[in-house]
Amino acid sequence: MARMRGRRERGGAPGGGAEQGRAAGARPCEREPRGPGRYAFLPWLLMGLGAFSNIIHGRSGNPWLAGVGLLAFNSLYVTVVFSAFNPRRRDTRYPLYALAALAAVTYAVALGFGGEWFMFFPLLSLASGTVRTLRGRPLALWLIVLSGSAGFLSGWYDQSPWGSFGIGYGTFLSGMVTASVLSLFDTIQELRATRQELARNAVEKERLRFSRDLHDLLGHTLSVVVVKAEAVRRLAPRNLDAALAQAADIEAVGRQALTEIREAVSGYREGSLATELDRARSALGGAGIEPVVRQSGPPLPPQAAALLGWVVREGVTNAVRHSGATHCEIEVHTDDDRVRLTITDDGRGPVSSQASDAPSDAPSGAASGPVGGTGLAGLAERLAAAGGTLRSGPDGRRGFRVTAELPVDAGDLADAEELSK
Repeated sequence: MARMRGRRERGGAPGGGAEQGRAAGARPCEREPRGPGRYAFLPWLLMGLGAFSNIIHGRSGNPWLAGVGLLAFNSLYVTVVFSAFNPRRRDTRYPLYALAALAAVTYAVALGFGGEWFMFFPLLSLASGTVRTLRGRPLALWLIVLSGSAGFLSGWYDQSPWGSFGIGYGTFLSGMVTASVLSLFDTIQELRATRQELARNAVEKERLRFSRDLHDLLGHTLSVVVVKAEAVRRLAPRNLDAALAQAADIEAVGRQALTEIREAVSGYREGSLATELDRARSALGGAGIEPVVRQSGPPLPPQAAALLGWVVREGVTNAVRHSGATHCEIEVHTDDDRVRLTITDDGRGPVSSQASDAPSDAPSGAASGPVGGTGLAGLAERLAAAGGTLRSGPDGRRGFRVTAELPVDAGDLADAEELSK
């Protein structure tokens, strides 16, 4: 068992590490693309080389003023792009303010110098596409206004309809393509994070399944072993043959427990109501409790029988451990659409040790089992997921009763079976 716990800690659950790796799609030699970064938008500033050439050759009206305008545009462009990719600033208004300043400079230099300076409108649109807080309908409206005004001003200044169309179309396309590509990579990142979260949730569910199986398997089995060991101790001085028979039962129970643990680790264990009823007779008889088992109605589907098998196991374990009863009745009655299981004993009920084992946040009636969702509280959750109910409490003046009801033909039992595994 120590080795099993070690494997659980390292792998999360049987096969948990491998499942998590496969679910997350992680491969050590494969790097998933992260999308363009801030430096990918810097080479586009080369589109302003025409304006720079005009300054150098003196074709701009005021070279010093044009140089200041070019420097201001480049500085604001870099500010917008870098702040849009900065995790601390990209969701604030800082990129919007920087973009507003960039737009003002763009309109100013384009109207002041014309010609090659209209190429700064596509760059302004490119920077607009990187601003996250502007994406969606605001960005679409802004690009329509920007491209329309860029095309109109270009045609008004140069008297060239084709040049006007090229500036307007290029301006709109630059912003839309940039925003679409960045949004796509953002969605990929979100999907990747969601996939990893789902993988972690799958591992946690497997851990919960495994812990529940260990509780239900070992709690019942060890109780039977203790009861039969006490019977051996009592019978050995008086009746050696009876003591040897009880010792043989202990061996058989231990071997069966080993088999069940291996099946639980492999994830293929499936309970059986008939098997659990036979074990209940043996456990109750070994504890000196008279067992009475009644069954009526047609056979149950495997999933329903498996869930009720868990209830029988837990109810009988509680009766053997805590009740001090002398008589225990187990009745299974199946109607056309529902099955009802009742476990009744004449012991002390939940007033003593059973009540002390109840979790503080357990639902009404789930009176046994330690904190953490095991015992009757955990079984109540499993049956509720399958459309059933589990109630437990005192039976009249003395004794304790556990009642479980479940739909016979519930198609949702597959989901409940996942919880019970």
